[in-house]
Amino acid sequence: MGALHLERALITPTTDGRVGLIPFVTLGFPDVQTSLDLILEFQRVGVDAVEIGVPFTDPLADGTTIQRASAHALDQGVTLRTCIKGVAELRKRGLAIPVVLMGYYNPILALGLERVTTEAASAGVDGFIVADLPIEESGPLRALCADSELALVPLLAPTSTEERIREASELAQGFVYCVSLTGVTGARVNVSEQVIGLVESVRKYTKLPVAIGFGVSSREHVEAVGQYADAAIIGSALLEAIAKAPPGEESVQAGGYLKKLIGTPIGCGVQS
Repeated sequence: MGALHLERALITPTTDGRVGLIPFVTLGFPDVQTSLDLILEFQRVGVDAVEIGVPFTDPLADGTTIQRASAHALDQGVTLRTCIKGVAELRKRGLAIPVVLMGYYNPILALGLERVTTEAASAGVDGFIVADLPIEESGPLRALCADSELALVPLLAPTSTEERIREASELAQGFVYCVSLTGVTGARVNVSEQVIGLVESVRKYTKLPVAIGFGVSSREHVEAVGQYADAAIIGSALLEAIAKAPPGEESVQAGGYLKKLIGTPIGCGVQS
């Protein structure tokens, strides 16, 4: 398992001032083994953690790119258990960075909360991000995650109230995921400035790192995020780069893309 203790952050500040980078990839896109190879390549080029997308039939928080990747993975029979087993294989192959499974609550409920958390911890998963699980209903999963030393990372948006920001931040483990805009995932031309106020509010209630996602797609975006947050999450744009790669060259193309985003020290940041 990656370096996670519930009393401290899943990702920690770097000493070189570089903003952290957390790539997202849907397991099973373009296929399971290629997904695993991609994640190992992400570690090789120097990312700080990885989010593995668990495919789901109704990914309401996701835009077209991740929806298509999720549907493609489902067509290949990828499930939550496939993702957990994939993490176990990655750990055997030398993956050392933190791994968070990101998805929706129904697959977790269907498999069983206790079974999911027990198997995930045994496989080397570090935590979960559950896009459609509100704070008010997160108690049962949160308790089981705590028992297994798994982080349950909250999602906050620019529309979140101060009270919700306080509650989510105080309950957060690992890091806090701040959505840069209102809407679904997907690459944008610019990262919304609304998220700056959100990050400032979060920092009033927790010392955990703050990561920004939804819309990050360029080095300029990563630099902008680094001025006020600890890490940038790259999802849709990375999946698009993978989709455009010739068969067999996905890892090379994706690794090269991420290298351009990592760049040089620019501000606060995180490392595994």
